[in-house]
Amino acid sequence: MRIGDANRDVLLVGGGHNGLVCAAYLARAGLKVTVLERRGTVGGAAVTEEFHPGFRNSVASYTVSLLQPKVIADLDLHGHGLCIVRRRRDNFLPLPDGGYLLTGAGRTGEQVAKFSTRDAEALPAYEARLEAIADVLRALALQPPPNVTDGGWWKALPELLRTARLGRRLHALDEPLRQELLDLFALSAAEYLDRWFESAPIKALFGFDGIVGNYASPYAPGTAYVLLHHVFGEVDGAKGAWGHALGGMGAITQAMARAAQAAGAEIRTGAGVREVLVERGRAVGVVTEAGRTLRARAVVANVNPKLLYQRLLPAEAVPPATRERMLHWRCGSGTFRMNVALSRLPDFTVLPGQGDHLTAGIILAPSLDYMDRAWRDAREHGWSREPIVEMLIPSTLDDSLAPPGMHVASLFCQHVAPALPGGRSWDDHREEVADLMVATVDRHAPGFAASVLGRQALSPLDLEREFGLLGGDIFHGALSLNQLFSARPMLGQADYRGAIPGLYLCGSGTHPGGGVTGAPGHNAAQAVIADLR
Repeated sequence: MRIGDANRDVLLVGGGHNGLVCAAYLARAGLKVTVLERRGTVGGAAVTEEFHPGFRNSVASYTVSLLQPKVIADLDLHGHGLCIVRRRRDNFLPLPDGGYLLTGAGRTGEQVAKFSTRDAEALPAYEARLEAIADVLRALALQPPPNVTDGGWWKALPELLRTARLGRRLHALDEPLRQELLDLFALSAAEYLDRWFESAPIKALFGFDGIVGNYASPYAPGTAYVLLHHVFGEVDGAKGAWGHALGGMGAITQAMARAAQAAGAEIRTGAGVREVLVERGRAVGVVTEAGRTLRARAVVANVNPKLLYQRLLPAEAVPPATRERMLHWRCGSGTFRMNVALSRLPDFTVLPGQGDHLTAGIILAPSLDYMDRAWRDAREHGWSREPIVEMLIPSTLDDSLAPPGMHVASLFCQHVAPALPGGRSWDDHREEVADLMVATVDRHAPGFAASVLGRQALSPLDLEREFGLLGGDIFHGALSLNQLFSARPMLGQADYRGAIPGLYLCGSGTHPGGGVTGAPGHNAAQAVIADLR
C-alpha cells in the first residue's frame, strides 16, 4: 500500500540497515513512513547477492557482532527470520616462520603462551580492562551524546542533564580506567598494545582491529579507539564475539525490512533521491531521480553527511558552518573488497587440512610493522604491494551460500588509496589489484588461486558508486577524535537533528559510528518521534 502525500509523516532517504531500523521504530510509534532506496533491493552495504552462478555472499559488509541486542529484541529480528551463528574460532593468524596464532573458544591463553608466557599472563587483565570500558560505551551507544548548541538556557538545560547522566556512567569506572579510556581516544593502537604485550603476533592480532576500515598506520594516534570500537559487539550474549548471519548479511536487513513493513512502513526500491526539497528554510520533502516530488513533515537521511550536505541539499540551504565542516569531513577507509567462488577450501601451509580455523577471521598481516609498511606503500604507490588481507569463509558455517562441496570467501583487503595518486582511475587497476590479493592468500595457502572459479572485486570507487560509501569509507567518516561523539557529524548536530529544521540524520556518520549496529537508526528515531509528537 502506498502512503499519500497528504498524510505522510517521514521520508527516509536510503534503505541501508540504519534506515530500516529507524523506519521500523518510527512506524511502531504510529508515524507514516516511506523509505526510498536507490538500488533494486534494500540493505545498503549489508546485502547478500549472487556474484557468480550458484554462489552467493555478503557483498560489502561481511560479518556480524556489533548489531545491538536491543535492536534485535525490539524489532523481533529473530521472529522475522534472522539466525546468527558464532564462529567456532575467533581469529587465525598464519605467520611466515611456519607458526600461527589461533584464538577463541577458551584456547587464546595457551596460544598466546606459545609466543610469550608474559603476554599470556597479561591477557586476562587486558581483556578485563577493555571489557569494563566497552560496557560503559555500549550503554552510551544507544543515546545521543551531549549536543553543543547555541541559544538560551531552555536549549542548554537538556544537554546539561545529558552531560550529567554521562558523568554518572563514566564515574562507574574507577580512576585508572577513566584515564585508560582517555588514552584509548588519543593513543595509537601500537602504543597501547606495547603497554601490555611484547610478542609481535599478539600485537598484530589485536592491532588489526585498529586499522579495520581505517586508512591509517597502527602507529597513528587515534587507532587505539578504532580497536576499542570493534570490541563493543556480542553474539548471543558472548561479549566481543563475532558471528555469521545465516544467508549472509542480507539476512539481517531483510529481517529489518520485514519488521518495518509489519509495523506499517512503506519501502520503495529503485527510488533514488536527487534532491532534498527545502522551502522557507525547512526540509519538506524530496525530488526523486525520476523527477517526482514527495512531501512529508520530516526528512531523515541515511547517507554519509558529506553526501547529504554537498550533493542532496541546495547549496544555499546549507549554513556556512556546516558547509565548512563538510569540506573537512574525512572519508576514505583504504578498503578493497572481494568475494570469491572456490572449488575447495584453502589449505594453509602452517596448519594443513580442514578444521575450525577455517571458520575464523583469517588475518594475513603478521606484525604491526607489516601493517605500517602496507599503509606507507599505499600512500606512495596507490596500493600496498604486500597488502593486509582478512579472509572469512562463511560457507564453512552456512552451506546455503555455495553448491555442495564448494565454498565462498570474503576478502577484506587493505591498504589501498581511496583515490589513486597521479590522476589514475581505479577502473584501470581493479583487476591488477584483485590478482595481487588472490596471490597474497596463495602464498599462505598454495593452490588457492587455482581454486578460484569466479570473483567480484570492489575498489573504493566501486564501493562509492554502488553503495554511496564516499572514498570507500565503510564508516561514513573516519572514527577520529574530531569526528566522534558530540562532534559526529559536527558540534550542534550530535542529536541527529540536521542543519535545518525538518532534517534528520540516521546513518553511520552519526554517533556511535560505523559497523552494522543499528544504533544510529534507533537513536535518530527517538529524536524524530519526540519532535513530531
